[in-house]
Amino acid sequence: MDDLGCPRCKTTKYRNPSLKLMVNVCGHTLCESCVELLFVRGAGNCPECDTPLRKSNFRVQLFEDPAVDKEVEIRKKVLKIYNKREEDFPSLREYNDFLEEVEEIVFNLTNNVDLENTKKKMELYQKDNKEVIQKNKLKLTREQEELEEALEVERQENEQRRLLIQKEEQLQQMLKRKNKQALLDDLESSSLPASLLLAQHKDRSTQLEMELEKPKPAKPVTFSTGIKMGQHISLAPVQTLEETLYEYQPLQVETHGPQVPELEMLGRLG
Repeated sequence: MDDLGCPRCKTTKYRNPSLKLMVNVCGHTLCESCVELLFVRGAGNCPECDTPLRKSNFRVQLFEDPAVDKEVEIRKKVLKIYNKREEDFPSLREYNDFLEEVEEIVFNLTNNVDLENTKKKMELYQKDNKEVIQKNKLKLTREQEELEEALEVERQENEQRRLLIQKEEQLQQMLKRKNKQALLDDLESSSLPASLLLAQHKDRSTQLEMELEKPKPAKPVTFSTGIKMGQHISLAPVQTLEETLYEYQPLQVETHGPQVPELEMLGRLG
């Protein structure tokens, strides 16, 4: 496989590991130096296909194949217009047809197939579905805001947990230093045997470690809806179990012998 490099100046990643390759809407690659040289006025033509390009539209090549970068960028632009969701269609079949149409448009724009008709088709769709496109854009914006809010809550929770752990570690170190200093003071001033003082110190250390290791209840973090972070709620409908109704069956006792007398007879006989 050929090494990645700039097709204009022939510089490769092998000879220059810090080489930064750029790609534009046409999908052809240029290194950063060639972009600065050819598009010094802010615009120019692609040296490969002579397509008019803007310098501001160049971006770092993410994939080994520049055609993949081109397809990703085209797909983003197409999905900004074709942003309908499954709930916008009366049936799954129509939604699948819509997705197939989107894939066909992306393929045509990526591979330069029937470009004029494809662009006209997109313009007509954008004109006819202007309200739906705007509504779905607002819906997507709200969902992104909710996601960012949830991520911010999670980040704050992680930061609080980190500070709490750091505070507990500092407290443990301080208590250990105090306990060690208390042992030294006892050994210096007490008249008790050193073995007894060491045993007492060991007991205090064990008790201190047990107190520090006690788990503390974590404060649950909730969203504005009241749902706790990490709590999973099933929104599936409750399944109805169809079973046969209960029917009383009299108890049949098998005595394998003489019949048991009735209760009335037992009452009369005492």
